[in-house]
Amino acid sequence: MENEILELLENNSNLAPEDIATMIGASVEEVKDKITELEADNVIVKYNTLIDWDKTSRETVTAFIDVKVTPERDLGFDAVAKRIYKFPEVKSVYLMSGGYDLSVEVEDRTMKEVALFVAEKLATIDHINSTSTHFMLKTYKKDGVVFKGEQQENERLAVSP
Repeated sequence: MENEILELLENNSNLAPEDIATMIGASVEEVKDKITELEADNVIVKYNTLIDWDKTSRETVTAFIDVKVTPERDLGFDAVAKRIYKFPEVKSVYLMSGGYDLSVEVEDRTMKEVALFVAEKLATIDHINSTSTHFMLKTYKKDGVVFKGEQQENERLAVSP
């Protein structure tokens, strides 16, 4: 029951407990109790709404910054990640495999402000060796949702023998 509730809420956080109960064949009270428990245990951390900001008057720039780090003794990457995610410009921080150690998503009003964030705040943190900044130009799909105006039909590729 727990995974079913989580999957339903992940796809639509606006579902009412009554609807979830009907969908999974449980009582409304069971669903409400389980959601309360999942929230208390921080399994459900936050409810989100997906917005296509390009269709609003809000002007922002999003950048993805690859960061190479020398891990701190006894703390690994956690201490550096914590210093990074405390900045209000930072939307997300991920520990990555591959050529870079951390991936940082930053949002600000202009490209210049993002560049200043990287130069004056991010690059000056101890144990950060290098950064590589990539500016997002357009969103086609986010969190499994294709944004309107993009191809939405089920266009399957032809199968050839």
